[in-house]
Amino acid sequence: MNELSAILSQTMDRLLVDHVSKETLRASEDGVWPAALWQALEENGLTQPLIPEDRGGIGAGWSDAFIIVQATGYSYPPVPLAETLAAGWLLSQSSLDVPEGPITLIDDGHGLTSKEQMADGQASAVPWGSHVAHAVALTNDNDRWRICVIETETAKTTPDMSIAREPRDHVVFNGASGVSAAFPMAADNSPARLLGALVRSAQMAGAMRKALDMTVQYATERLQFGRPIAKFQAIQHMLAVTAAKVAEAHTAAEYAFRAMDSADGNLSFATFDIAAAKIVCGEAVEQVADAVHEVHGAIGFTEEHDLHFTTRRLWSWRGEFGTEAFWAEELGRKALSRGAENLWPDLTAHQAEY
Repeated sequence: MNELSAILSQTMDRLLVDHVSKETLRASEDGVWPAALWQALEENGLTQPLIPEDRGGIGAGWSDAFIIVQATGYSYPPVPLAETLAAGWLLSQSSLDVPEGPITLIDDGHGLTSKEQMADGQASAVPWGSHVAHAVALTNDNDRWRICVIETETAKTTPDMSIAREPRDHVVFNGASGVSAAFPMAADNSPARLLGALVRSAQMAGAMRKALDMTVQYATERLQFGRPIAKFQAIQHMLAVTAAKVAEAHTAAEYAFRAMDSADGNLSFATFDIAAAKIVCGEAVEQVADAVHEVHGAIGFTEEHDLHFTTRRLWSWRGEFGTEAFWAEELGRKALSRGAENLWPDLTAHQAEY
């Protein structure tokens, strides 16, 4: 960990301890925006770390940003920090300015178009759509990507929630105010979906680590037959397998962030690592969530226990910005197009870059 990563880690840990509590999470589920938390994140430069310093950011790399995004998975602050970070980076690659405040990222806009400073179309399950002033989307025009910034206050938003009770709103943009510009980086998939899958992978990795930590603590405190259940071999085996899955997810997500640092103007370079991370983390969610709830038993399913804050987010994030099936199909399609003779060179080429 370099000096900047260490500073970001310490700052995130301090802010999340100070501003995120069970009360904060429950208030957010009732629609309360945690203004003090967002203000603290902005004041410490954590909302736009990837923006160059001459454009108001701190000029961090994606490997540094991994520290921030994983922390949002571990402590799940109820704000669109991961989306704002990703959207800000996308905008910084174009000629468009990065607006202040929280920004959301639109995965798949149905018939979304942007021209003459107006946006049309609609989008479902928009993260925090009713809490942000701007939304970023990518449209494809004759195989060329365009990036759009849409003012959400000029759109019609219908509030909705995910299984995690986080805002996932339906937004209709017919005639909404917006600006667009050419997106200069090459990409096989929507850059918005790629970046969304990237940050969700890191968030899932962080949340699974939190679930494991909670479960180890519970197993060492819960007594059965006069001794902690962590002393039983079956529980030890379950925790060991879970720890391996958490480590696997962490590694996959971290490698995907490193790939972004090596992309050098070509998002297609990072597609393999991002897709692999989303697949690995998504598959791990099922096994990790199953194991931690089995160890906790009935108490883990109650509203009073904190475990549901973690596992509900895992189940929600797993399906966002492309499922495992979607990304596996994308990898398969790309491998077939490259031919059998390129499969092994393609698999090993990225290792040399890191």
